[in-house]
Amino acid sequence: MKKAALFAAVAAASALALSACGGSPLSSSDGGNTGGASGSVIIGSADFAESQLVASIYSQALQKAGVSVKEQFNIGSREVYMAALKDGSVDVVPEYSGALLKYLDQASTASTTADVTKELTAKLPSDLSLLAASPAEDKDVLAVTKATAEKYNLKSIGDLAAVGGEITLGGPPEWKTRVNGVLGLKDLYGITFKDFVTLDAGGPLTMTALTSGQIQAGDLFSTDPGLKTNNLVALTDDKSLFAAENVVPVVKTSKSSDTIKTTLDAVSAKLTTEDLIEMNTKAATGTNLSDIAKEWLGKAGLG
Repeated sequence: MKKAALFAAVAAASALALSACGGSPLSSSDGGNTGGASGSVIIGSADFAESQLVASIYSQALQKAGVSVKEQFNIGSREVYMAALKDGSVDVVPEYSGALLKYLDQASTASTTADVTKELTAKLPSDLSLLAASPAEDKDVLAVTKATAEKYNLKSIGDLAAVGGEITLGGPPEWKTRVNGVLGLKDLYGITFKDFVTLDAGGPLTMTALTSGQIQAGDLFSTDPGLKTNNLVALTDDKSLFAAENVVPVVKTSKSSDTIKTTLDAVSAKLTTEDLIEMNTKAATGTNLSDIAKEWLGKAGLG
């Protein structure tokens, strides 16, 4: 949770995201309604633009509802920001339901939205609360170029098992040790890749490496407009390695309130997968992430 021209655009968007959202991990900026007040709700995000976009939507919606907010975006991978939630460094983060469930229980086989939400609610630590999940979904996809798909007759992830020795896979560093990553691809699908190249989380590095032929398969996100722009093939996940990934707020239980729940539930009710794709497309043109979030809130009647 992106070719020549597109890479430049996404790289610019990424740079904007970092500058607009505090830059380095655990850097902090006050939202417009904090005034340095004690007891502020701290909103964090992962280290990719879509997570920062949704976090900015949460931040602006809560500020409008009168909640004192501090922004601490671009924290890092799930392993980092979940630790920050646990130790109180942040109070709210946008999450992806299936990936969070796999993080908490690697043995989980839940795949549908209903099953994932039910298991996640039961397995989330008591000091964390799951608010209403949105219809918006952004799943990991294993993508290849059209040329690679045609060369090896690839339609599903399972088709890679026979040719894995010729395929270099690219993805974020945490993919090397995640069940919904390299481990699952080997254990569930029986794929042993020629090599794994450490890149980024569905970002410009992975996209550029894939389209330039440095890798033959890459971890991208289903809401990435670059999938269509670059005529890539998202291989069918025929064994459901990647479960339902609905966007959902996770809140520190001790910091939750009726206002926070009502406000973020209202955001979740309006947010759709099509919204994510549209916002990611705008981010790829270099539009400021905070401005994109503000525009969405206005269109959703929440601004």
